[in-house]
Amino acid sequence: MTLVLHRIDDRLIHGQVVVGWGQPLNIQFIVLVDDAVAASEWEQELYRMGVPPEMDVYFLNVGDAIAALPRYRDDSRNGILLTGDIETMRRLVDDGGIPNVNLGGIHHRAGRTQRLRYVFLNNDEEAALRDIATQGVSISAQDVPGARPIPLDDLLAGVAG
Repeated sequence: MTLVLHRIDDRLIHGQVVVGWGQPLNIQFIVLVDDAVAASEWEQELYRMGVPPEMDVYFLNVGDAIAALPRYRDDSRNGILLTGDIETMRRLVDDGGIPNVNLGGIHHRAGRTQRLRYVFLNNDEEAALRDIATQGVSISAQDVPGARPIPLDDLLAGVAG
């Protein structure tokens, strides 16, 4: 198939990604794009422990991910592209042509405002998401597949419910 989900989730690989999204979408691989994790064998091993043995995980820095995106798009299996922050996804969109972005868990930090129970954003992050959307990328927040997707405009306007 292809990359069926492009998700921002600051927890990276965890049960909601592997089970919540992985099972209904029949995910067979995850491409985790994070410069720090790609450079740390120890962190990679921690994340691998949360993935079933039949699911492949690829750890890439942003530059390598941009170069590898065509290969993952052409893969016959279903996959998830996963970043831990908006800026990393923005770089992939700018250089790699991502068609849609799912906002998963972007949790509380100082300076962030709550938009949903699982999405907190600061002004720079909101601006980055708006910039991504101006490139024709569809952005919505959805924590699990059965939840209603919240379009970016509704999320930022405070009408997300």
